[in-house]
Amino acid sequence: MKYTVIFFTILLIAVSCSQSSKKEKEEWIQLFNGKNLDGWVIKIKGHPLGENYNNTFRVEDGVLRISYDKYDKFNSSYGHIFYKTPFSHYKVRVEYRFVGEQCPEGPSWAFRNNGIMFHCQSPESMLLDQDFPVSIEAQLLGGDGVSERTTMNVCTPGTHIVMDGNLVTQHCVNSKSKTYHGDVWVTAELVVYGDSIIHHIVNGDTVLTYSKPQVGGTNKPADYPVPDGTLLKEGYIALQAESHPTEFRKVELLDLGKAGKK
Repeated sequence: MKYTVIFFTILLIAVSCSQSSKKEKEEWIQLFNGKNLDGWVIKIKGHPLGENYNNTFRVEDGVLRISYDKYDKFNSSYGHIFYKTPFSHYKVRVEYRFVGEQCPEGPSWAFRNNGIMFHCQSPESMLLDQDFPVSIEAQLLGGDGVSERTTMNVCTPGTHIVMDGNLVTQHCVNSKSKTYHGDVWVTAELVVYGDSIIHHIVNGDTVLTYSKPQVGGTNKPADYPVPDGTLLKEGYIALQAESHPTEFRKVELLDLGKAGKK
């Protein structure tokens, strides 16, 4: 009996050390450095690549802010800020919150609405008046103080996904997250295995899982050069500007590389 106890004690210590070592080896990349927009590329509808129209994207007090204080009205000025490097197998984690009032004449569906766009086409390939990049969107939603409104849903501009073995062609599918009312900070994480499995996580809970992201549908440029059904193995990561002020105090990525392939 004594030797059995010793054996399991040693085993527990070994497992603990292994887990500790694994955590120590995780090297998260800070995509947002808390100081400026170095490493990011801006594309706002109706404006050339790189033009930060009305100072929509800015860094203040260590926070990346999507702001509309210089707008008279929204005028369908959908914007995206892309990280400079494409990725394939990774975890990306953000801490976000919605603040203030929606920009005048912003669409009703965009109230407290933002998103992490991933497997995006390159910002350089977007058309001048293109609303959204062809991508998969992890949709970030804030509550209205009354109704249930899940966050980290999935939307598919110019794409489709597979859930439970079935091709999903509807534009958005809700997660099973709780609703976050008010100006609270929320931690959202994506676990992306190339063109295989994708998990959405909110405050540590997995709220949605799907697979096989692929080009599809009509919500993309008419002459988009990639055929429908093409699996998306990699792409750029972008944050949105859809008319409601949003703050991000952390945007970080763990590159899983070959070790993370499923």
